[in-house]
Amino acid sequence: MGAAPSIPAYHVGMPESFWGNVIFSVTPTILLGLLFWFAMRAIIRADRAERQTFSEIEAEERARIEKQGADPHE
Repeated sequence: MGAAPSIPAYHVGMPESFWGNVIFSVTPTILLGLLFWFAMRAIIRADRAERQTFSEIEAEERARIEKQGADPHE
């Protein structure tokens, strides 16, 4: 009897079915997209919170200056 054909190393982890190939191919793209989305979401939320805090501080400063009756540009 002859030796069984060997499977090349690059075929070891690859699925053989069509849908297996689809999932195997699309999963990295979806995961990277989700990672990018979470990173951008965190950046945008941090920026929003920073702007809100800055607005609150600025409003407090304006109220303090207005209460003192001083011109802030002098």
